[in-house]
Amino acid sequence: MSVAAPLRMQPADLARTASVGLRTRKLRAALSALGIAIGVASIVAVLGLSASSQAGLLAQIDQLGTNLLTVTNGKDLSGEETKLPKEAPGMIRRIGPVQQVQYTGVVDAKVYRSPLIPKVNTNAITVAATSLGLPEAVRTSVAQGRFLNAATAEQAVAVLGSTAAKRLGIDRINQGQRISVGGEWFYIAGILKSATLAPEVDSSILIGFPAAQRFLGFDGHPSTIYVRSATDQVENVHAVLAATANPQNPTQVEVSRPSAALVARAAAKSALNGLFLALGAVGLLVGGVGVANTMIISVLERRSEIGLRRALGATRGHIRTQFLSEAILLTMLGGVVGVVVGGVAVAVYAAVQNWQIVIPPLAWGGGLAAAVAIGAVAGLLPAIRAARMSPTEALRTV
Repeated sequence: MSVAAPLRMQPADLARTASVGLRTRKLRAALSALGIAIGVASIVAVLGLSASSQAGLLAQIDQLGTNLLTVTNGKDLSGEETKLPKEAPGMIRRIGPVQQVQYTGVVDAKVYRSPLIPKVNTNAITVAATSLGLPEAVRTSVAQGRFLNAATAEQAVAVLGSTAAKRLGIDRINQGQRISVGGEWFYIAGILKSATLAPEVDSSILIGFPAAQRFLGFDGHPSTIYVRSATDQVENVHAVLAATANPQNPTQVEVSRPSAALVARAAAKSALNGLFLALGAVGLLVGGVGVANTMIISVLERRSEIGLRRALGATRGHIRTQFLSEAILLTMLGGVVGVVVGGVAVAVYAAVQNWQIVIPPLAWGGGLAAAVAIGAVAGLLPAIRAARMSPTEALRTV
């Protein structure tokens, strides 16, 4: 006489049976899932904020333009800083694809808001002579007042970079307000907005080339030249800039692309994600330990249920599947809550920063997969322990 094979549990029956422990012990289940939720939320938030930050930065770079090149002073064989020729901006303008050339020159002068301030308190502010079209070239604008023009460039008039204004404690322009530049009093004409592609402008006090030569003994040599070219010709222009700016010593010229530096900075920033992901993994591990503890206690408390089910014909496989599925369901619920919380955190912060909201599939998919894997591992031992109970032993200990 053949013995019928034990019936397999249908998915609907398995889900209903696996949820019994969660429905009857709601507070314990919620607390156990909390660790999983925190770990998954951390993973989603870290990866989502990193992706959103990079997307925001790349969008800003695209808006500012990737066709800006800078030419700066290099060094000679002895390590001394060289000077760009005074004719360098004019020679660069002759390059066909070049659309715009503006430049600054560092002036050896200190800036103070008041002569009573100690001389050592320079606040790391640079004084720079500037050409008149600089804001447009570096894609910034005037926040207050106005920029230099042909008339004010010859007078003791200055424009403050955004960072320089903060360091001087100046947040608005008052009529007749002056600052001391190299021992000379300069009127403040305006304050610039932040220049993302040219951060050195932010910490500078800008004056006209004629005024710098007249009042501060400036030699007239540019130190940084900002070059805008046709976007599809940037690489070609980059290749000839050094030789054009200083034909006699092209190796003593530095040429860079600020947008490329910003992209590299974003990549370096994302390298720190590993640390925060490790913290999220610790949260998952702690949550997994909590789930394992909950399942072990659940097995001990439900011995009568296990014995009764075994007596009614449930196999060890049925019991093992039930408790393993319960652990996986518990961690999956925690994972879903974590994905929602992490996604909301990313959305809110990205909206505040005016970033595009980006949550990579790896963030939520990986978080859920990790939660399910931890549930399977955490529930395996309790499930095996429950399956090994004989019906008589389980019912006798009630």
